[in-house]
Amino acid sequence: MSPPHHPIMVDSILAGLQVGERENAYFVDGTLGAGGHTHAILSTRPDNHVLGLDRDPDALKIAGERLAKFGNRANLVHASYVEMGQAAVAWLNTDEPQIDGILLDLGVSSMQFDQAKRGFAFRLEGPLDMRFDPSSGIMTAAELVNSLPEKELADLFFQYGEENDSRRIARQIVASRPIHTTTELADLIANLYRSHGPRPKIHPATRVFQALRIAVNDELGAVEAVLPIALKLLKPGGRLAILTFHSLEDRIVKQYFKQASTDCLCPPHQPICTCHHQATIRLVNRKPIEASDAEIDLNPRARSAKLRIAERL
Repeated sequence: MSPPHHPIMVDSILAGLQVGERENAYFVDGTLGAGGHTHAILSTRPDNHVLGLDRDPDALKIAGERLAKFGNRANLVHASYVEMGQAAVAWLNTDEPQIDGILLDLGVSSMQFDQAKRGFAFRLEGPLDMRFDPSSGIMTAAELVNSLPEKELADLFFQYGEENDSRRIARQIVASRPIHTTTELADLIANLYRSHGPRPKIHPATRVFQALRIAVNDELGAVEAVLPIALKLLKPGGRLAILTFHSLEDRIVKQYFKQASTDCLCPPHQPICTCHHQATIRLVNRKPIEASDAEIDLNPRARSAKLRIAERL
C-alpha cells in the first residue's frame, strides 16, 4: 500500500497556517494519514516540529517510514484527534502547550478506501467493517446493519447520509439480513434502483456507506468535541485549519467558528448584552476555500473539500 503522492490543498494549508513565517514552530496534525501534510510542514522550515495523530495503525506505520528522515521533529502517536490535548501535554512536557497551528483533514484517506479489507469502498469486496481503528472494540458496520431495527437504520441513513430513500433501503436490508460484505450491501441498494428507477448520478450506495462510516466512528461527535480542545491549545495568533468533505461536517465547523468569533450571542432585539460572551477567534476566511481545477485534476477527492481557517485571539 503506497501513500498518496499529493496531499489535498497542501499549498492553501501551508499558507493558511503561516508555516513558512513562524520560527521554531510547533504544529499538530490531528489526521496524520500517510503523512503528506506533515511532510510538507516539516519540509518548509528546518525548525518546524509536528505532533501527528491517527487512529489507524496502518497509516501510522506508513507515515513513520515516510517521516523518519525528520528525526524527532516528527512525533507520531496512535490516538484520535480528540486526544490531542493530552498528547500535546506529553509532547511538550507542559500543562499549557502553546501550539502555532493545528490541521484537521476530516474524512477517509484514499489509502483506507483502496484496502478492501477495511470495508470503506462499495466497489471492492471486503468485510463490512469501516472502523478507522480496526483494533478498537467498537461495533463494525456489519454489526450495525444486522442488529438495528428498521426505523433506526432508516433514521441513520437519513441523518448521516442525507439519503432520501432511507426507509425503502432500510426495509430491504432488514428483509435480506444477514449482510456481511461491502458488495452484498452495495448490490442490494443498486438493485433497488434498477427495479424502482431512476438511477442517481452517484452510486446508489454512496450515501448509505457514508452514513454507516460516520455512525461507526462517531465522526460528527468527534468533530464537535475537538473544536474547543484545539482552540484551547493554540497560542494567541495560532491558527486552526479544517478540511471538510461533506455538508454535515462543514456545518458543525461553520457554526462553531461563527459563534466563537462573535462577541455577543444575545438575541438581536435585546438592547443590552447579558451573555458577556467574548470572541476567542477571528475568521481568516469568511467563506471556505475550495480546490482549484488544477488541484481537482491532480486529486479528484479534492472536489468536495472545503477549507476553513480561524486564528486564536
